[in-house]
Amino acid sequence: MSTPLMTAQPLGIGTLLVPVHLGAGCEHTIHFAARLAKALSCRLIGLGADQIELPYYGDSAGMVDAVVVENGRAVLLEDLAKAEALFRSAADGVAHEWRSAIEQTRAFLLTQSRAADLVVLARQGPGDPPLGRMGVAPGDIVMELGRPILVVPPGIGTLAARSVVVAWKDTRESRRALQDALPFLVRAEMVSVIAVGADPDDDGAQDACGYLAQYGIAARAVLRPRSAGSIVGEITDLVRHQGADLIVAGAYGHSRLREWIFGGVTQELIQATPVCCLMSH
Repeated sequence: MSTPLMTAQPLGIGTLLVPVHLGAGCEHTIHFAARLAKALSCRLIGLGADQIELPYYGDSAGMVDAVVVENGRAVLLEDLAKAEALFRSAADGVAHEWRSAIEQTRAFLLTQSRAADLVVLARQGPGDPPLGRMGVAPGDIVMELGRPILVVPPGIGTLAARSVVVAWKDTRESRRALQDALPFLVRAEMVSVIAVGADPDDDGAQDACGYLAQYGIAARAVLRPRSAGSIVGEITDLVRHQGADLIVAGAYGHSRLREWIFGGVTQELIQATPVCCLMSH
């Protein structure tokens, strides 16, 4: 006799983190993060950091005197104050905290992410608004962050996550993303786990649906043969057909000469996801 299936309780999201920069579109991203924090009843951390900009004197680095350094410091502190004011104005109405430092932006974000469950970032495709000073693109951190990121395309103001598409591949990255997305998946009305070009008997999509069932999530497996189109094309076709507003995917890549070379699916989603995309490595 089989025992009845017990429903496990996933952990929720306690803290979101959003980097703040002075470029176009940043205020929109902060507003998005604040609305999401309110919907999830969690707090929001805003983060700003950069290094002091100094004039370049070629090989004569010793010519940079104390006055020049102090002027550069004053400019940076002014920019950090502007970023803080922007964040606090846009985050009004939710529990929030500001963190800043005179430090390389990416390095500061990588360390401060320890205080958050999810990092919210604007999509950075070829036609998207460029980042300003203190900006961080999703591709700059996703492989080393140790936290999931939420990539937000321009023009998207909220995330209901009522309908979700999980891009499945039987890898550790997909398994990590599936678990990281549980706080959204338990709220969803429809969840599809899509595997493209996989062997129906060995792709693990059915097991992934079974894993979600432990949390009371009724997910369906969608198995698509590899066609002439791209994997991302199959994923986005399902997103449109299902009316989904969230994609969940693992992030893939390898390091070469201190730079990350992304897999094709990861690169396409980072730059062109049509809806919010939660990615984990």
